[in-house]
Amino acid sequence: MENNNRFKIIEDALEEIRPYLKADGGDISLVDVSEDLVVKVKLLGACVDCPMSYQTMKNGIEQVVKKAMPNVKEVLAVD
Repeated sequence: MENNNRFKIIEDALEEIRPYLKADGGDISLVDVSEDLVVKVKLLGACVDCPMSYQTMKNGIEQVVKKAMPNVKEVLAVD
């Protein structure tokens, strides 16, 4: 799959969860999608210091992304 298509599919998936993050003063930005389908995102706003950010990443963001693109290996937060 072409990299632009990967970005579009993942960006669309992030749009599904973005309103929930924004409701708590946070947001998310797609940084990169590697060839082996590891997605890197940057947490923004209140999400940066939130003690629940790991849970949000694994149980929220990663699940939404994997639902849209099942062959994604994992979603990682980067600085």
